[in-house]
Amino acid sequence: DMESITESLINHRHIEPPTEGLLLCRYSEQTFLHNREKSKANVREGSERDSELKSGNAEAFQSIKRSNQRHKALKINSKFFFFGSLFLFSCPKKEKVNKEQTISKVLSNKLKRQVRGGCVPRKAAFTLAEVLITLGIIGVVAALTLPALINNSRNKKLEAGLKKNYSIIQQAFDMYQAQNGERLRPQNVGLHEFKSLIMPYFKVLIDCGFGYEGGSLDPECGAVNSSSQDNKVTNYMTFNNNSISMDYFDDGQFILSDGSVIFIENRGNAYGNLILISVDVNGPSKRPNKWGQDLFTFQLTDDGKILPMGAGGTKFTDLDIYCSNNSSSQLNGIACAYSALTDKNYWQNLP
Repeated sequence: DMESITESLINHRHIEPPTEGLLLCRYSEQTFLHNREKSKANVREGSERDSELKSGNAEAFQSIKRSNQRHKALKINSKFFFFGSLFLFSCPKKEKVNKEQTISKVLSNKLKRQVRGGCVPRKAAFTLAEVLITLGIIGVVAALTLPALINNSRNKKLEAGLKKNYSIIQQAFDMYQAQNGERLRPQNVGLHEFKSLIMPYFKVLIDCGFGYEGGSLDPECGAVNSSSQDNKVTNYMTFNNNSISMDYFDDGQFILSDGSVIFIENRGNAYGNLILISVDVNGPSKRPNKWGQDLFTFQLTDDGKILPMGAGGTKFTDLDIYCSNNSSSQLNGIACAYSALTDKNYWQNLP
């Protein structure tokens, strides 16, 4: 009956009481099954009466005929009721109920009811004003820290370039000694002779001559001695951004395969036998192009050693004049090579 079907659905199929359509579907289904079993019983009963009919019992024949007609009508009515209910209410299929899925469904429905009732707080989110303020703070911090980070990265590259080129220069002098059996010394070198003696021991990309104005120079070469500029170079500066003197750059220039540039000062015996080698570690086309930052000078001493300018035994050792933020000398920065190689704080305190 309808009551037993309802109780069965509540206990075994659904968490909540079934709807009216579902009850009607289940009732029609049970009715159909009951009528089918009853029809099978009538068929068996009709088979038994057929045997009596064969024996000539006319009354039994009429009874079987009436019974078959009732069975046919009942079968048609039950099928119509059952399939009509399926069409109208779409009865769900019978399937095995998973206990874990049922519990999960109950908890999910309960949580949804709590959210609708205001028991569970909404997920927090940032407002537009908060986002804009945060982006502004990030921008200010970036503006304060990025320049320092960029300078530190650049200075580390320049420091590495200085050490590399100092090693290359020392190796060139060592190779000269190995091939000629003696060290190069200033007192043994005449005016403008030093370049031709030492250049073969470098990996030269471009020979820039002596660097005089009006000469056939490659555009990639560095400083040029210009009489119209009072021996001042416009593309190189002193340690504190003043114009630099060309007096120590005009006796030979050449570009190495790694892009660095060698400048030579070779005055000869008549001018005190001074031989200097300066190197722009990242080339003239890259900044800062300043003495003491990417341009450094070394001196060939009388005993054949190549020393960074500013070290003991070199020509310029007064750092207050030749490596200072406050000096106005056109040679300010020439003595910074020694400090750049030995002072751990040198690269953090550049102007």
